[in-house]
Amino acid sequence: MFKDEVTIRVKSGRGGNGGVSFRREKYEPFGGPDGGHGGKGGDVIIVTDRNLNTLYHMVHVTKFRAEDGGKGDISNCSGKNGRDVVLRVPIGTIVRDIDKNVIIKDLDTEGGRVIIAAGGKGGRGNKTFATPVNQAPRRFEKGGEGEERKIFLELKLIADAGLIGLPNAGKSTLIARISSARPKVADYPFTTLQPYLGIVDGGDFRTCVVADLPGLIEGAHQGAGLGDKFLRHIERTRMVVHLIDVSPQSDQPPVEAYRIIRKELTEYSRDLAEKREIVVATKMDVTGAEKGLRRLKKEIEGEVIPISAATGKGIDLLVRRIFADLSR
Repeated sequence: MFKDEVTIRVKSGRGGNGGVSFRREKYEPFGGPDGGHGGKGGDVIIVTDRNLNTLYHMVHVTKFRAEDGGKGDISNCSGKNGRDVVLRVPIGTIVRDIDKNVIIKDLDTEGGRVIIAAGGKGGRGNKTFATPVNQAPRRFEKGGEGEERKIFLELKLIADAGLIGLPNAGKSTLIARISSARPKVADYPFTTLQPYLGIVDGGDFRTCVVADLPGLIEGAHQGAGLGDKFLRHIERTRMVVHLIDVSPQSDQPPVEAYRIIRKELTEYSRDLAEKREIVVATKMDVTGAEKGLRRLKKEIEGEVIPISAATGKGIDLLVRRIFADLSR
């Protein structure tokens, strides 16, 4: 199950108290203080994992606490350091402190790592406080408190290209055709309720990641339909592939469909609207689609690539164009 937002509470371990002890050996009954330092409390750490593409594994367990450090021991032995808690998240996860309303880290690379709650420092043992005047101190230092934070995790999928368009524009059928991704395909709106990632083979050892994003409708940037819940994922893509159903069965005239999506992108983010775009006319196997294609080409600037994901028409050309644009 896909989940791209989750709130968690974390607490690092408390540092161990310093030890209070004195050497008691056969020939040194007054050997002096030898209390060791307390151990450091465990950290709470977030790291990226390339094998994850959802935050669903953190939905049911939302509180995480690292281990406290151990107390300082005799013979100047330090206490054991507390075990860290390591949380794994998908690449593209943004880590935000809710109370301070600041972004701690944007984990947008493989191997990304951030300590979100540092463990408390271990306290000093009584040996540290020995002086010529006070050679047998019973003073020790308490361990530092751990950090407690409320964290909001937001996932923005990272893909080279994002498939966008109105519901039933043919996005799921296309990604199933050009990759091994297998999203649900049906003839009713909002078949895709979560993003799907597919790896496309461009030949000559070239690959790219394409994201099938749920269909947008008018008012999506304000939360209509599936709303801006999935618009955030398009922000990570390097380019968009805009699919438009030009068949007579389409709910919207092709030109109107194009303008609706362009408006939503612009209203949501200017940077999003300025991404490179490939316009694709879909369902060219349907009788009457040629008429819709001509109208679309007449009204918008730039090239329109006609395809049929059902028959494979135009698919090779589209894939070549995607790789060409990504190589710029």
